Amino acid sequence: MGRGDLSNAEWERLEPFLPRGGMRGGRWSDHRRVINGVLYRVRTGVQWRDLPERFGPWLTVYKRHRRWSADGTWQMLLSRIQAAEDAVGGIDWDVSVDSTTVRAHQHAAGARRAAPAAVVQRGAVRGTNRVDPVLRRLVARLEEVVRSASAWDAPVVGSLPRSISWSTDGAGSSLSS
Repeated sequence: MGRGDLSNAEWERLEPFLPRGGMRGGRWSDHRRVINGVLYRVRTGVQWRDLPERFGPWLTVYKRHRRWSADGTWQMLLSRIQAAEDAVGGIDWDVSVDSTTVRAHQHAAGARRAAPAAVVQRGAVRGTNRVDPVLRRLVARLEEVVRSASAWDAPVVGSLPRSISWSTDGAGSSLSS
């Protein structure tokens, strides 16, 4: 396992949400190896043809990334992992904004107003707002892959990813082959 590859803990969280491979008639390359290749390329910015051999053929990694970007699989993986962790309270949705890039309208300057009331935020009690570091890294990596997809790879609104199929068995949506 190379530096920057998915750890075993990250892989265990991601694996249940991956689409089944080999539906096109042949065997797919191992998802973990290909995903590590995509993560390496997103992290380093290297050309597809210059991917190290440990990720398999560069064309395989490129085609899987391109297909998953076009059909929304990357976005689905990100939202599924976030939803699973949010269901158990593992995600803190507080947002931090860097004020150096936020500008107010000129009329907003100098207005007098009352001091804001103290609002108790979620997780204010000590120890209730811990975010799993494995989840934080995995979500950050998937967000990076989703952001790296080109504009022409965006899925059509309302279409399901072609690499998975949805079935409902009365207990909610689930992946099936």
